[in-house]
Amino acid sequence: MSTLLQLSRLIDDLNERIGKLSSWLILLAVVICTGNALIRYTFNLSSNAWLEIQWYLNSAMFLLVASYTLKLNAHVRIDVIAGKLSSRSQAWIDIFGSVFMLLPAVLIIAWYSLPSLANSFQLHEMSSDSGGLVRWPVRLLIPLSFGLLALQGVSELIKRAAFLQGLIANPAEPRQEAV
Repeated sequence: MSTLLQLSRLIDDLNERIGKLSSWLILLAVVICTGNALIRYTFNLSSNAWLEIQWYLNSAMFLLVASYTLKLNAHVRIDVIAGKLSSRSQAWIDIFGSVFMLLPAVLIIAWYSLPSLANSFQLHEMSSDSGGLVRWPVRLLIPLSFGLLALQGVSELIKRAAFLQGLIANPAEPRQEAV
C-alpha cells in the first residue's frame, strides 16, 4: 500500500501543479480580452483569432482545473444523505462512485475524443471563421484533461482505501490550500 500511496502523492502533485498553473490562464484571457477591446475601439482593428484564443484559454482553464478540484474534494456533491453517514460510509460511497461512475465516464469521454483530435490534427483543421485559429490544440484539451481527471480518480481511490485500512487520515476532510 505504501507504493500506491506514493503513486497517489505523485498524481496529486502533478494535478496540483497543473491546476495552479492553469488557474493563471483566466488572467491571461482577461488581459487578451482587454487588449483586444482597446485595440478594436481605439484603432478599429480586430481579428477572430483574438476572440478564439480567449475561448481556448477559458476552455483550458476549466478543463485542466477539474482534476485539481477533485484533489481538493471541492466538486459539487449532494450531501443530503451522505452528510449524515460516518466517514467510513462516505469513503465507501466515494469508492463506489469512483469505480462505477467517475472512472468509466472520464475514460469513455477521453477515449471517444481521440478520433476527433486525430482527425483535426491530420486535416490541419482551422476555424471556419476568417482569421481563426487551428483547432487541434483545443481538441487536445479534452483527452488530456479527462485523462488527468481519471488519474486523480485513481489517486482518490487509493486514499479512500488507505483511510479504510487506517493508514491515513480521512482524505475527504476539508483542506485549506492556497491557489
